[in-house]
Amino acid sequence: MYRYDEFDEQMVRDRVAQFRGQVDRRLSGELDEDHFKPLRLQNGVYLQLHAYMLRIAIPYGQLSSKQMRTLADVGEKYDKGYGHFTTRQNIQFNWIALKDIPTVLEELASVEMHAIQTSGNCIRNVTTDQFAGATAEEIEDSRPWCEIIRQWSTFHPEFAHLPRKFKIAVTAAEHDRAAIRVHDIGLHMKRNAAGEVGFEVIVGGGLGRTPHIGTTIKDWVAKDDILDWLEAIMRVYNLHGRRDNKYKARIKILVSELTPEEFTRQVDAEFEAQRDEEKVRLPQEEVDRISAYFAAPAFETLPAESAAFEEAKANDEGFKVWAETNLTAHKQPGYAAVTISLKPLNVAPGDATSKQMRVVADLGKAFSFDDIRITHIQNIVLPHVKLDELYNVYLALDDAGLGASNVDLASDLICCPGLDYCNLANARSIPVAMEIQNMISKYDHDLGKFHINISGCINACGHHHVGHIGILGVDKKGEEFYQVTFGGRADEKARIGDIQGPGLRYEEVTPALERVAKRYLAERNSADEPFITTFERLGAEPFKEALYAVD
Repeated sequence: MYRYDEFDEQMVRDRVAQFRGQVDRRLSGELDEDHFKPLRLQNGVYLQLHAYMLRIAIPYGQLSSKQMRTLADVGEKYDKGYGHFTTRQNIQFNWIALKDIPTVLEELASVEMHAIQTSGNCIRNVTTDQFAGATAEEIEDSRPWCEIIRQWSTFHPEFAHLPRKFKIAVTAAEHDRAAIRVHDIGLHMKRNAAGEVGFEVIVGGGLGRTPHIGTTIKDWVAKDDILDWLEAIMRVYNLHGRRDNKYKARIKILVSELTPEEFTRQVDAEFEAQRDEEKVRLPQEEVDRISAYFAAPAFETLPAESAAFEEAKANDEGFKVWAETNLTAHKQPGYAAVTISLKPLNVAPGDATSKQMRVVADLGKAFSFDDIRITHIQNIVLPHVKLDELYNVYLALDDAGLGASNVDLASDLICCPGLDYCNLANARSIPVAMEIQNMISKYDHDLGKFHINISGCINACGHHHVGHIGILGVDKKGEEFYQVTFGGRADEKARIGDIQGPGLRYEEVTPALERVAKRYLAERNSADEPFITTFERLGAEPFKEALYAVD
């Protein structure tokens, strides 16, 4: 993984010292909240319903064991003993006192972490496929390019005060695990006719109040030119993006209003207008230097099959089920990628205790080349584990309460913090998520791949628009209702789900989803046909009928 150089380290430490002074002025009353707000947002500090919340950056979702242990320490010393992993591959702490935040940032700086660009109208954390560098599906490891984009975007003078927040995702596999088509910019690494690796450039995706699927404006851009194309896109957006109406300020609105054709024309013109001295020259030696940080680990030469792995599955049914759901094939024979579910029953989705973080840190150090990943669906990955060692990893995880065997199943749902924490939310999302989990876990392995996403407000932090089933909390005269969508997906066939009808009361949601799940089991062609395929074959009507049926 990338390591800070002298400049990186000094920049982060200077930023912490600066923010300590700003916090002191706020606590003394010299700064009021209105003047403090833009300063704290630049350092990842939000004001939630009950306390300040600190969002910490995890660039492209990658952590070392030392960094994970530091996050565990932060949760234990300054919060309530846990953290919440987000759909941006970051982590949030919801109960840190403002007076302690500069000290937390100092401790994070000591392990090359910070909270810069996790909030505010800037380019946010660049995200990618959680299996980057581990899967045979990819044509190249996407992480070096995420790091290059991170370095280019951090403190970029032109893009520090954009019309709205801006999100970029990158993938290098045909199957999209990074949801690139619902980002402001999505980059898909692919080969051209000559076999050269470059980027398909997708612009104008996003969720929230007006969800959009992104439009491809360039089928292929060479690596040498990608930063110049990003600058051209950002300049067109910065020039025309609405600053008078935050609801119309995202690039998805600009692309829609200009039309994709006109937006593309303006980006082309901006790119062509760049003078030689304006071009972002990226020397090959710099690309090589950064890429070297992401070199493949020292894998052992192992057989593709493991007798110890097969024996453990034969002797332990729980391990066998976990192996079927939580393991992903690795490009290196004798290894697998382990997804650790943060969706056990009766726990807020995405939460991990400090004790659990330390267990993951220990396992990452001992069994995964000190490489830990956070996924955009709020789980954790150990990307490089020997087949021979999987059973020991499973036993340690299970003992720590992290042995849930439900990755990609219906109970592995995405959920934002909702009204329990967020002052933007209209409804609770965590309690309804936990009720749905308890119900639907009974059907998990029968239902198969099934994505349920829940948001507590229209901002869509729970990605409800692209869930196979999406649930949006809304307020109606002080009462919580939940609007249901069907047919969304965030992969290479990305689609916004369709609203099915009137919102359901809190107590109606779980029984309604159980009826939908049972209808799917009755309607599918075979046990191998996923819900989204059945839905696309039959349409919404049978599932809508089940949703609103009276028991």
